[in-house]
Amino acid sequence: MKRLLSILALIGATLGGLAAAPVTAQENIPLDRAPDNADNFASLQHGAQIFVNYCMGCHSANLVRFSALQQLGISQKEIEQNLMFTTDKIGNTMSIAMRPDDAKAWFGAAPPDLSVISRAHGRDWLYSYLRGFYRDDTRPTGWNNLVYENVSMPNVLWQLQGERTAKFEEETDERTGEKVRTFAGYQQVTPGTMSPVDYDSAVADLVAYLSWMGEPTQKFRQQLGVWVLLFLGLLSFFAWRLNAAYWKDIK
Repeated sequence: MKRLLSILALIGATLGGLAAAPVTAQENIPLDRAPDNADNFASLQHGAQIFVNYCMGCHSANLVRFSALQQLGISQKEIEQNLMFTTDKIGNTMSIAMRPDDAKAWFGAAPPDLSVISRAHGRDWLYSYLRGFYRDDTRPTGWNNLVYENVSMPNVLWQLQGERTAKFEEETDERTGEKVRTFAGYQQVTPGTMSPVDYDSAVADLVAYLSWMGEPTQKFRQQLGVWVLLFLGLLSFFAWRLNAAYWKDIK
């Protein structure tokens, strides 16, 4: 029961954060479709590695245990050697050492837990968001985001992607006559350690892992649902034939 309440609380908090995001950023910017790597264990394993190395410095996943990563084909030994800190145990949740009070003082708000972030925002939003960072000297962190305007999170993957700026143009809205700023593309400033294609692939792996983490039993649930529907269909057929046999002699 406590776990259920925690899940509901996290979903509510994440949805609240989404509602606070600028509406114009999401209305004006189309989202890119995220590749579906849900069945690709290599992609999920790489995504787990990126999450631990780049995201867990600030973000926790308190509803997921390290031992659950074994479902992705990662052995306990590999988890302990490559994905855990020395103080963690295989049965521990993926929590972080940073205290919420310190995080609020440093960033203005505590970074959200990412256990169910994919269920609140969706894969396409996450994929577009993680690929939408650009340099903006007017922001406290030096970064802004095309999907989530004026976000307080910096681009933690900037070494992989490199630094780039965004180009905007002003156009006049024909209906209102007001000036509207439209996105006109990115300009690469410094190269990253990955090519643009490789970076997009790495982000797709991370998004696939975040989606899996939001519901580790999703595939099993879908497969079970198919069998349940088949069973109900077969049961309905037998019930129909039984009903016909029962009433055949009654005129």
